[in-house]
Amino acid sequence: MVKEEELIKLAHPEFWDARYTSEQKVRQDGTQTVLDSYEWFRNFETLRPFFSKHLPASSSSCHILHLGCGSSTLTADLHTLGYTNQTSVDFSRVVIDAMKSKYSHLDTRWCVMDVRCLEMPNGSVDVAIDKGTLDAMIHGSLWDPPEDVRCNVGKYVDEITRVLKPGGQWLYITYRQPHFMKPLLEREDLWTLSVEELSDGAGAFNYFSFIMKRHQNLDLGHQSLLIDGKQEA
Repeated sequence: MVKEEELIKLAHPEFWDARYTSEQKVRQDGTQTVLDSYEWFRNFETLRPFFSKHLPASSSSCHILHLGCGSSTLTADLHTLGYTNQTSVDFSRVVIDAMKSKYSHLDTRWCVMDVRCLEMPNGSVDVAIDKGTLDAMIHGSLWDPPEDVRCNVGKYVDEITRVLKPGGQWLYITYRQPHFMKPLLEREDLWTLSVEELSDGAGAFNYFSFIMKRHQNLDLGHQSLLIDGKQEA
C-alpha cells in the first residue's frame, strides 16, 4: 500500500518534474531526449467508443481542454480524428516541454498551467477532459476527505465551471467509486452529472466516467465558488 505522505506529493509539480525527467530517454544518435507516453486509466482505443459518444462532431470550432495532459497520446489521437482546436495543460514544465517537442507537427497548444488556477477566459471551452488528474489531488479517507483535498478539489471544480461554455462538458475518467466522488463533484446549480461504467467484460477492472454538462445561460458572475473548503455566494 502506498504511504499517505507519498500520495500527498502527487498534488505538487516537483514530484512530476522529477518523474518525467527520470523517464526521458536519449535518442540513439544522442541529439534529442524523448519521453515515452504513459496512459492513466486506459488507452485511447479502449476509450474511443466513450469519446465517440460524448464528443461533438469533429470540428476546428470545438475547443477541447486536456486537464493535466501528462505524457498521454490523447491529444494526438483526437487530432487525427479532426479535433484540431485543443489546449493541453499540465503543471509540470518538464512534460509540457517534452510534449511540445514530440508533437511539434500538431497545431495544438501546450501550456504550463495549474488546473486549480487556469489562465483562460470564462466560457472558452467546449469539452474538458480529465484522465487521472483529479485523482492525484486525493488522499486519505473519502468518507471524510482531509481539508486540503476539499480545498484543492473545490478550486479545480470551480475553474472548470468557469471556463466551460454554457452547455459544455467535463469528461472525467477514474477508478474511484461513484458514491465517493459524487459529493465532491455535484453542483446542481451549475451542471448535471451522470455516471457511466466503463467495462472490458467479465473479470476486467472497471473504470467510471463522470459526465458533467454545464447548464445553459449560466451567469458566471453569480455562480457559487468553493473557496478554502467553504461555500461563498
